[in-house]
Amino acid sequence: MELLRLLALAMMALQPGVAGGAETVGNPSEGVIEFSVGKFRYFKLNRPFPEEAILRNISSNVTFLIFQIHSQYQNTTISFSKQTLLPNSSGTGTDKGLVFILRPEQSMCFWYLGTLDAEPVQNVAIPLSYSERDPVPGGCNLEFDLDIDPNIYLEFDFFETTIKFAPANLGYARGTDPPPCDIRTGQDSRWRLQYDVYQYFLPEDDLTEEGLLKHLQRMAEVPHVTANAIKVVTLTANDKTSVSFSSLRGQGVIYNVIVWDPFLNTSAAYVPVHTYACSFEAMEGNCSSLGRVSTKVFFTLFALLGLFICFFGHRFWKTELFFVGFIFMGFFFYILISRLTLINFDVRLILTAITGSVGGLFLVAAWWRFGILMLCMLCVGLVLGFLVSSVTFFTPLGNLTVFRNDGVFWVTFSCIAILIPVVFMGCLRMLNIVTCGFIGSYSVVLAINSYLYTSLSYITLNVLKRALNTHFRSAFTNVPFQTNDFIILAVWGMLAVSGITLQIRIERGQPSFPPHPYKLWKRERERRVTNILDPSYHIPPLRERLHGRLTQIRELFQKEQPAGERTPLLL
Repeated sequence: MELLRLLALAMMALQPGVAGGAETVGNPSEGVIEFSVGKFRYFKLNRPFPEEAILRNISSNVTFLIFQIHSQYQNTTISFSKQTLLPNSSGTGTDKGLVFILRPEQSMCFWYLGTLDAEPVQNVAIPLSYSERDPVPGGCNLEFDLDIDPNIYLEFDFFETTIKFAPANLGYARGTDPPPCDIRTGQDSRWRLQYDVYQYFLPEDDLTEEGLLKHLQRMAEVPHVTANAIKVVTLTANDKTSVSFSSLRGQGVIYNVIVWDPFLNTSAAYVPVHTYACSFEAMEGNCSSLGRVSTKVFFTLFALLGLFICFFGHRFWKTELFFVGFIFMGFFFYILISRLTLINFDVRLILTAITGSVGGLFLVAAWWRFGILMLCMLCVGLVLGFLVSSVTFFTPLGNLTVFRNDGVFWVTFSCIAILIPVVFMGCLRMLNIVTCGFIGSYSVVLAINSYLYTSLSYITLNVLKRALNTHFRSAFTNVPFQTNDFIILAVWGMLAVSGITLQIRIERGQPSFPPHPYKLWKRERERRVTNILDPSYHIPPLRERLHGRLTQIRELFQKEQPAGERTPLLL
């Protein structure tokens, strides 16, 4: 029976216009999985036992089928043949599909499913049917292995996630040849087709297999995709069939493409693909461990200082200057060292902390010695302006095509950042208090992101990615905004408002800013020199006091010298 089935498959492969599938007669043998059009089915695959899948009772008005299979992170293989896995007749991955071009009178087809993974693989699969008026996803493939490739190919790194897919072709009836792909470019060819790219976010912090397979069902068929997902961009046949997105590590995202024929008003869906922008099998830094230990320590300490600045930054002016100088120097140093070197992330973070501390001490020392208030407030205002500008581009405004040009983006970003200190130039104390409230409270948001995923961290992380990677300019920066984000946004706002209100009440009736420290120190020193009634006048200079202390310490480690004759006196 198996030999007859293979012979039937070979005969069908020799006929023109057949991409795969076979029509069998009789009852299926053991190890066969029955499918129905448009219905999902869950099953497990084991390595030594490939499964045969069969679809019966195919309607005569169906021209082609797309069978797709999905798993969370273990690879599965779908093939037209059971014995040999040829590149042009099989696919292996976590989200794979095949197109079956049906022959006239064909009402049944079958294919094979398997896995090379040592552990059993949980899958969900579905066959979808389309008519001769529907476009054929991947029908004009020239880049990938399959002759007709409905799959979306996904690549990701720390910065961006890129999806690629093959162009579609116009639909055609059973038993006829497909329309040529590149002979004509008019409205009667595949060049009239349009591609809508959709993005769907899984619930935050949901890494379960059950959750993924459930939500993939919302991204398989055209009506479900358009109802549940977000349309990111529409491509024409003249555009490159590649789209980039910002990588969201630990956040599940599903992508799909709907090809639409505007002339016939018909559409078809590619095979959806998913990613978490991380690896489930990595020994270190996998999807389950959201942040490194070094990152948690760094941002926890940063948040503790930021929380103090949020409520008492204006009162403790020098501490706030250290905080601002730390942000300034640390941010630019991290960009510089990341672009010029390939050293380990933990080492970069340590060096950033050291350099940021040096920058904070330098700003404090500059204030102590020179007392230039406008220079210090310019730094404070630019930090607040940076956050305001980052929030601006965190909105859908950041996805506008005009801002994909680096020159336009950075000029606009800088203008918004500079505008903030200019607007507050007449009320410097209010600028300082507002900066303390918002910047200090946002450091708490960054610390929370080290332990619990939140999209609010990408307010500044997207800007950092843009500065580090030149290709990130073409990426769409959409992020989910779910329950966790609303709660953390409320916490951020509550901390900022509370900090600002408390500082305004504390500073009521107080001088706007402390006096010049160096002048105070110089005046005090002159007063002590000239006023002999001042008790401090009789205190030795610092150098003499230090020398005296060192002498006392040195004497503790010296042996006692003999003091002369020690014999008893003669009476």
